[in-house]
Amino acid sequence: MSKRKIRRLRPGRLILVITAFLVLVGGLASLGYFAYAISDMPAFNPKALEVSHPTTIYDKDGNFVTRIGAENRESIKLSEVPTVVKEAFLATEDERFYEHHGINFRSFGRALYRNVAAGGIREGFSTITMQLVKLSYLTPEQTLKRKMQEIVLTLQMERHFTKDEIFEMYLNRIYFGEGAYGIQAAAQTYFGKDLKKDELTLDEAAFLAGIPQAPSAYSRYLHSAESIDGEDEQQKAKGEQQKIEQQNQKDYELTLNRRNNVLLRMRDVGIITEEQRKEAAAKPLPDGTKMQSAKYPYPYFVDYVTEKLVQKYGEDMVYKGGLKVYTTLDPKIQKIAEAALANPNNFPKSTVDSNGIIQPQAAAIFMEPGTGYLRAIVGGREHKFQRELNRATQYQSYMGRKIGRQPGSAIKPIVAYGPAIEYNGLGPASIIDDYPQSYGSYSPRNSDGGFRGLITLRAAMTSSVNIAAIQLLNSVGIEQAVKFAQGIGITTLDADRDGLAMALGGISNGVVPLDMVGAYGAFANQGIYVKPHAIIKVESSDGTILDEFQIEQRRAMKATTAYLITDMMRSVVQSGTGTRANLGNRPVAGKTGTTDDGKDTWFVGYTPELVGAVWMGHDTPKAMPHSYGGIYPAMIWKEIASKALADVPVRQFTRPSGIVTATVDSKSGLLPGPNTPSDHMVTDLFAEGTVPTEVDNTHQLMDVCAITGELPNDYCPERITKSVVKLPYSVPSNVADFAIRAPQKTCTLHTPDGIDPTAAEKYKIPDIPVNQPDPQENNGEEKNANSNNSDSWLPGTTGYQRFEQEIKNNTRKAARVKEALQEKIRAYN
Repeated sequence: MSKRKIRRLRPGRLILVITAFLVLVGGLASLGYFAYAISDMPAFNPKALEVSHPTTIYDKDGNFVTRIGAENRESIKLSEVPTVVKEAFLATEDERFYEHHGINFRSFGRALYRNVAAGGIREGFSTITMQLVKLSYLTPEQTLKRKMQEIVLTLQMERHFTKDEIFEMYLNRIYFGEGAYGIQAAAQTYFGKDLKKDELTLDEAAFLAGIPQAPSAYSRYLHSAESIDGEDEQQKAKGEQQKIEQQNQKDYELTLNRRNNVLLRMRDVGIITEEQRKEAAAKPLPDGTKMQSAKYPYPYFVDYVTEKLVQKYGEDMVYKGGLKVYTTLDPKIQKIAEAALANPNNFPKSTVDSNGIIQPQAAAIFMEPGTGYLRAIVGGREHKFQRELNRATQYQSYMGRKIGRQPGSAIKPIVAYGPAIEYNGLGPASIIDDYPQSYGSYSPRNSDGGFRGLITLRAAMTSSVNIAAIQLLNSVGIEQAVKFAQGIGITTLDADRDGLAMALGGISNGVVPLDMVGAYGAFANQGIYVKPHAIIKVESSDGTILDEFQIEQRRAMKATTAYLITDMMRSVVQSGTGTRANLGNRPVAGKTGTTDDGKDTWFVGYTPELVGAVWMGHDTPKAMPHSYGGIYPAMIWKEIASKALADVPVRQFTRPSGIVTATVDSKSGLLPGPNTPSDHMVTDLFAEGTVPTEVDNTHQLMDVCAITGELPNDYCPERITKSVVKLPYSVPSNVADFAIRAPQKTCTLHTPDGIDPTAAEKYKIPDIPVNQPDPQENNGEEKNANSNNSDSWLPGTTGYQRFEQEIKNNTRKAARVKEALQEKIRAYN
């Protein structure tokens, strides 16, 4: 029996079998994945290409306000679109649009190669038809599954519509930024042109063709801040301004490069010549001056709501998703605020800048303190186009930092007085010593150049004393102050960067009125911070609730702290820097703010029912001589608040438990002592447990030289006993209460030999002629005697007695002058 021959499998045949098997498995897997990918694919529905629902905005009472989205879309026939515009889009988006059947296999191969090489999706191959499918049916996510669905729907669309119909729908649907949907709305928005009767230039067509790739990024240059910062140090502010301008330039160049790339593409496909490209590329981008004015009511409020919606739901959903948005808008207050900021009488002399914007600008925002409901938002004196810079709510962004405006003294209750009362147990009758001081290289000064000496915190806030705020911040500590401020919504403070200048509003990142109104709202709301908000509820087009606002609040300080700050700020409005905001018998608490040279001026104030912040300044910080927060901003605040509350019953601020009244010494803050004069006693409010228990020991009886007022030496002929304030340190003579302080120096006028002639000149009282003695004093000498004769100053001469009498007369005059000044200071405090 012969052996059976064993057949060997040849290597080539083995490879062929394995390859066939892998192809079969791969094919089955691909078919399986394809079936999975299209299993939840939206059904092709031509009607989906025609429907677009605007978002509807309602006010606080559920009344219709406006719609956003639909008003800025106007369909146009393809035949009405200028040829240069169509050519720009075809060259940029799909040069073979009229040659393929929805899919450009050349682009597909190129994208496939690059994506495989990159290990992920880095380049797309979308045609105009595919983009229209994505806009109409799919989400913007980049996945293989979505791309397969896109291809299937694209083939269906190509079978259902002609190329011109697809191109027309595409041009009418794509988003161009600034709320403009469709090519007609884009031309109107950016250039103020109607494509049905106006032609676009080559550079304009290229600009529009470049925008849809990244609408927000390419339109951002129109809103870049020209300047925001306004710090105390001019050089520092200049450096910050340069950074803003650099960012603005980067945004501009980004869009310019995109437009010029479109021009290059048009040249490469043979639509334009190199000469035409160069001519168009040399032209600037649109600067916004021709942008159409907004045609909707309460534009800054609506813009703020739109921004919030876009942040959460995206522009596509907001502008065509049919949302129903119920807001906190009070049309009455909004109209009042808009009218106040549109009134030129509420501003200093104004000019129009190179961008066509009136300067100085202003912003106002008003809120209910107990709920955080924003009732009115006005971000400028005029509103020219949709979602323009809203000075009431918008920070600018630079390298991850939020940049706002300098608040000046309006920040003092937030970083100085509030923390000092909350953490250190101080109160309105606590004492601060206003005299020249330095903190390292930093030597703060008061705005009037003077020093008031020993004053209460109430007096210091009422007159906005800078040195007092610096001392309070220094005693509390910057970290604690920042913590307190963050608790009431001020998040831009930088302890390391700002330092003690923070107490005067020297904040490198600045603030905006929205944050200030939230912070002051905590004082008005008995220490509870409520985050400001403008949206109550959001519904889908079928009425499904998508989001319902819940109050975000927290206890930021003790109720007693809030009440004491409120009562101190009432004094600011009643008799201090904020009197122009006084509403008569309606209680108002508030604080003014003015930065160096009046570049930023503020008034932030509140009643029990309403809190509001008003800012004024140039968009590019610029000195406004004789402008202060207590003038124009306070006037605007009063106009808005008085009209808004005209029909609201007067209500007092709620006094919480734990507030008591006590009388203390106004120079030490302690209980009055046996030597405390009656005019140095003050009755004020305290948080329970903070009333002092020690008795004043700073007022002391002391013997002084009757002539010089200094400590007497053994040769002073007359001594008097007077009540003085004795402290362990001395202050210079230019401090207002220097005359009542215990002398530190010993008299050098009197010597064993009589009057020292060299010392005598030092004790002469300036500006009081020696030949005009006090009429009530004995003046037995000749009125025209020459008091400057050197012999008359020498002891033992015949003129000596006359000289001594003149010294006494002048000393008494000086005492009366000082007493009158003290009386004025007491009245001021």
